[in-house]
Amino acid sequence: MTVTNTGNSYLDSLTSATGTAAKSNQTIDQSGFLKLLTTQLKTQDPTEPTDTNAMTQQMATFSQVAGIAEMNQSLKSMLANVTASRFGDASGWIGRAALISGNVATQATNGAYAGQISLPEDAKDVTLSLVNSAGQTVYTKDLGAKSAGDVSWSWDGKDKDGNATDDGALQVVVTGSTTAGKSLNASNATWNEIQSVQSPATGTTKLITGLGSVSPTDILQLS
Repeated sequence: MTVTNTGNSYLDSLTSATGTAAKSNQTIDQSGFLKLLTTQLKTQDPTEPTDTNAMTQQMATFSQVAGIAEMNQSLKSMLANVTASRFGDASGWIGRAALISGNVATQATNGAYAGQISLPEDAKDVTLSLVNSAGQTVYTKDLGAKSAGDVSWSWDGKDKDGNATDDGALQVVVTGSTTAGKSLNASNATWNEIQSVQSPATGTTKLITGLGSVSPTDILQLS
C-alpha cells in the first residue's frame, strides 16, 4: 500500500518518522497500515476530525482491510480442505483400471491386456495386433466384421504354450476396411491400472499409470 500525504499532521508525522527507508520505498505492509490508522484514531478528537468525513472514511477503511485479512485466512482454510478432499477422492482410484485414449496397452498385475476399439462406421476383416518394442507381433486376433461403435478386446498375456509375456507395454494396431471397401480409420483406448496419485497443494491432480501421469479428465471410463 502506497503512503501519501493524508492531510492529518499527526499521521503524516508518523509516516515521515520512518526515515530514509520510507522515503526510498514509500510503502508499508497491511500490519503497518493498521498500526498507523489505529494510532491516528486514538489520538485525534473523533468529534472534530480534520475532515468532516474523515472519521467515517477511516473506519470504513479499517473495516475493509480487516475484512480482507479475514477473507484471506478463510480462503486458505478452504483451499486446505479442498486439497485434502480432492486427494482423498483421487486416492480411492488407486488399484482400479482407467480407460485412456491411445495406442499403447500396459500390462495389468494379472498379466492381461485390454482395450477398446472405436469404429466410425461398419467394418469387415477387422484384425487386432499387439506389437512389442522390437517390432514383433506377440498377439493377433481376427475380429471379423463389426458394426460401427465400440468393440472391447482383451488378452490374458500368455502365448500359445501358456507362458506369460514379459514384453511390457505393447502397441495396439488395428487393420481392416469399411463395408464400402475403404481403409479403416479406427481409434483406440486401453485399460491401464492406476498405481498412485499426485495431488499437490496447488496445481492439478495427476493419476500415475503405466503410461505415466494422466489427468483425471482424460479418463474415458473407470472400472
